[in-house]
Amino acid sequence: MANDIFDLAELAAYLHMDAALVSKMAERGKLPGRKVGGQWRFAHAEIHHWLEERIGVWDDAELARLEGALDRVAPHEFTLAEMLPVSAVGVPLQARTKSSVISAMCSLAAATGSLWDPEAMAEQVRQREDLYPTALETGVALLHPRRPQTGILAQPLLALGITGQGIPFASGRGMTDVFFLICSVEDRGHLQMLARLSRLIGTPGVMAALRAAPDAPSARDVLLDAEGTLKEA
Repeated sequence: MANDIFDLAELAAYLHMDAALVSKMAERGKLPGRKVGGQWRFAHAEIHHWLEERIGVWDDAELARLEGALDRVAPHEFTLAEMLPVSAVGVPLQARTKSSVISAMCSLAAATGSLWDPEAMAEQVRQREDLYPTALETGVALLHPRRPQTGILAQPLLALGITGQGIPFASGRGMTDVFFLICSVEDRGHLQMLARLSRLIGTPGVMAALRAAPDAPSARDVLLDAEGTLKEA
């Protein structure tokens, strides 16, 4: 796959879908692609953006399929235990505005020692929020920059903050009180974590337990227990 471009067969393998179905989706404008010399070509960045948007509306079965497809491309068994240290959890998160939430979340990530420039990360996250808000109607926001920030990260990581009371984070999305910050070093890992978190958020009882957690270790344990349930299903 040269120059960050998929051909039809490569994209079908990447998505773990039949090539004929991928071709049909592209012909109908349901996949971002273009024909070059009569052959379909798909830019990696556009496909990743398309997947990111689909993650927000897929159900658990579809999210699980995506996780599996991405893992088959380049197997790596990541867990929240390795991605989310206690030092990256803020309960309660001391922030009351959109801007201060983003700064506080990046400071949490920097406290792990794996994010070297929290101000640069915060600026990238703000640009992503200006382009398209990541807050969901469930009161959760999945903060992340537009592209993986390899230059300021030692490794991928996740941060979690719970404000204790909702704040108006995105117009038309209600109040938001639970914030995740996804810090990735490559697109596949970013999409996997986004899919994993979306599944956890949709698991009955998880959000109520998170909001009731009295401290950072308890909140982290809620997520680890819920992830374990997903793996057993």
